[in-house]
Amino acid sequence: MRIVSSSAEHLIPYSQVEQLRSGREIVRQEAEALLNLARNMDASFLSAVNLVKECTGSVIVCGMGKAGLIGKKITATLSSTGTRAHFLHPAEAVHGDLGCLHEDDVLIVLSNSGETEEILNVIPTAKRFEIPVICITATHHNSLAFRSDIVLEIGRVREACRWGLAPSTSTTAMLALGDALALVVSEAKGFMPHHFAQFHPGGSLGQKLKPVTELMRPKDQLRIAADSETVRDVITQSAKPGRRTGAVLLVDEQGALSGLFTDSDLARLLETRQDSVLDEPVSKVMTKEPLTLNTDSIFSDVIEILSTRKISEIPVVSADRQPVGLIDITDVIGWLPTEGSTTDDLAETNS
Repeated sequence: MRIVSSSAEHLIPYSQVEQLRSGREIVRQEAEALLNLARNMDASFLSAVNLVKECTGSVIVCGMGKAGLIGKKITATLSSTGTRAHFLHPAEAVHGDLGCLHEDDVLIVLSNSGETEEILNVIPTAKRFEIPVICITATHHNSLAFRSDIVLEIGRVREACRWGLAPSTSTTAMLALGDALALVVSEAKGFMPHHFAQFHPGGSLGQKLKPVTELMRPKDQLRIAADSETVRDVITQSAKPGRRTGAVLLVDEQGALSGLFTDSDLARLLETRQDSVLDEPVSKVMTKEPLTLNTDSIFSDVIEILSTRKISEIPVVSADRQPVGLIDITDVIGWLPTEGSTTDDLAETNS
């Protein structure tokens, strides 16, 4: 590959070594800009977090060109982490789309220069509705900053391209600051993995976050017996129609889970010729206080336990330890994504 020199008279070879060096320098420059941004964040960020957190309408994100593309990503991050958000294209806004604004909204606008005409044209309508405006821009000293309620500065950064022209470092800084705002707001709202799962039902991520209550075998399909019964009675009287589970869930007088007796436990008794134990209470040979999952658990919790504890069945219990379901390892294979994911990949969600 060749590039034209500044004199436009000669072609300068652009070797692979030089390409790699340039690539590393671009990443380094953008990384340094992010470090500077982190060091300079101040109380304005906290004000923005509180404003977005307390918003009862929608967060409207607005940006033009490359800043607009970053704005769309910030909108998506807000939406997926518990904050209702929409993107407003500034050019379309002044041709009717301003009708999406409501007095309960918060407006976030992105412009490095702070002088983008299309962006500035949106502000008067926001002011008429008394909608607070947060801007992400280079400094406090531009037209957009003067018209905004909260200014989040990214600083005067040099773009990473050779000529300092193509939006790169500035858009990286905008994205990082937008992510920080969205994620801190999410944490402040108490947004949890099971909430996240509601907005990501599809794909590998959706599978990892699927609630265990959608995956377990329900109570009416389980083998459940009193822990006071004999091993023989437990085995012969706890049969269920349909696909058989490899474990019997044992409960106390209050119906709370007290233990687990598996097919492997029975096999060990027979292999060691402990026939007399078959007519003794199962409580003597059951696994007491077995590992359990609660109803708030997700699929990645299942994978972590199965892979690290080397067990085959996990009871699912309610808050008062009443059995409500069972995870059987033979079911797990059918739940795993087929696009190259492994149990180790899924377990990383909880690591």
